[in-house]
Amino acid sequence: MKRLILSAVVLLASLGSFAQNTVGHWSILPKAGINIATMTNQDGCDPRIGFVGGLEAEYQATDVLGISAGLLYSQQGVKADAEEVDCTIKLDYINIPILANFYVAKGFAIKLGIQPGFKVNDKAKVSVGGASAEMGLEDALKNGDVDDASVKSVDLAIPVGLSYEYKNVQLDARYNWGVSKAITGGGESSRNSVFQITLGYKFKL
Repeated sequence: MKRLILSAVVLLASLGSFAQNTVGHWSILPKAGINIATMTNQDGCDPRIGFVGGLEAEYQATDVLGISAGLLYSQQGVKADAEEVDCTIKLDYINIPILANFYVAKGFAIKLGIQPGFKVNDKAKVSVGGASAEMGLEDALKNGDVDDASVKSVDLAIPVGLSYEYKNVQLDARYNWGVSKAITGGGESSRNSVFQITLGYKFKL
């Protein structure tokens, strides 16, 4: 019985050590990385590789649960090639990920939350034979006979991911599943779909 009680104490102590921060304290995490971004209903298109970076803050609510919120600049969209014409749809956002971080092992966390995003740039860049031009995405779609085209100013996604932290350095991998329509027109719609990998350094406050 004594050995059983000691084993239980050791197990509880190890569970308590999963969190990287002291319960009741805050930390901030500057971070930067890459997006591998696509959009739904865009068959035959390639991902747009873009930058993501910003700051996240986390409050350690319990030994195994942290709540975080961030402010990230995120380059999204998609690329398309047709014969000798290259087109890049640029959709850039300020995203605000709000996450529950579940510390399931020392250094490892599972992340789930919600992410509103606010569009700060939308352009279509077309390159033909070495020459290129840019114009507003909505105007480009309407010039392409999609008269009811609309590029939404607010995006909503559900981020799901994993992170690993070692000596305050954190590697984070997420999938941001777009649940709101980013582009509509011609009786169709597209949503954002983004894989994201970032590296950051956590400062404990």
